[in-house]
Amino acid sequence: MSVERQPISAPDAPAAVGPYSHAVRSGGFLFLSGQTPLDPATGALVDGDIGEHTRQCLRNLQAVCAAAGASLADAVRCSIYVTDMGTFGDVNAAYAEFFSADPPARSTVGVASLPVGAQVEIDAIVALGS
Repeated sequence: MSVERQPISAPDAPAAVGPYSHAVRSGGFLFLSGQTPLDPATGALVDGDIGEHTRQCLRNLQAVCAAAGASLADAVRCSIYVTDMGTFGDVNAAYAEFFSADPPARSTVGVASLPVGAQVEIDAIVALGS
C-alpha cells in the first residue's frame, strides 16, 4: 500500500541547505522542515536580535505554508530549537506575535549548534482540513 506524499517547494522561502523538501503534504497534514532565520533573497542570516531571528523563522514558515495553499495559523505543533536557553523569553515574545490566540502545541529544545550558525530554528506541523 502506497502512502500519499507530496513534497512542497516554496519559491519565497530560503533555499534548502541540504537534501530535504521545504514541506511534505500527507494524510491531511503539512509537515514543514525547520526554518532558520535566513533572508530568502540573500540566503544570509538576517541582522538583529534573537527576537528578529525568531520572526524570520516564522515568516519563512509562512512562505512555505503559502506555497502549499495553507496557513501557519493552522499549525497544530511547533518545535523550536535554540542554542541558548537564556533567550527563551525573547523567543517566546516574538513567537507570540504570530500565535496570539489558541497557539499550537510546542516544545523548545536547547541544542549545541544549528545549521548555518543560526541561534534558532523552528519547524511545524499544520492541519490542512478537508
